Amino acid sequence: MMETIRRISGVNPRKCMKCGKCTASCPAYDEMEFHPHQFVDMVETGRIEELMQSKGIYTCLSCFACVERCPRSVEPAKLIEAVRLAVLRQQNENHLTANDIAEKLDPELPQQAITSAFRKYRK
Repeated sequence: MMETIRRISGVNPRKCMKCGKCTASCPAYDEMEFHPHQFVDMVETGRIEELMQSKGIYTCLSCFACVERCPRSVEPAKLIEAVRLAVLRQQNENHLTANDIAEKLDPELPQQAITSAFRKYRK
């Protein structure tokens, strides 16, 4: 599962030097079960299942403050998004086929959003 998270996110958690700058800049710090630096460590050490069951992955605001502050470009927010996506994939709630798109199509939705969703959720 760790390799899947790394592939989805494009992030190498082993680059983290555990300085805590990501956590210090997080506006949702007080609400999170696991803080950004802990999240990165858990991905690195393979504690993915624990993260997938945590409500903390939905507490993240995706503001990318942690990404901006990281001196090693670890990008904790991308790891959180990857774990969220892994949860969805595990629940089989996001598999799209080309035939499914027509019934879900909203005429107000930009074409780029449709293409992006299809690429993201067909795997």
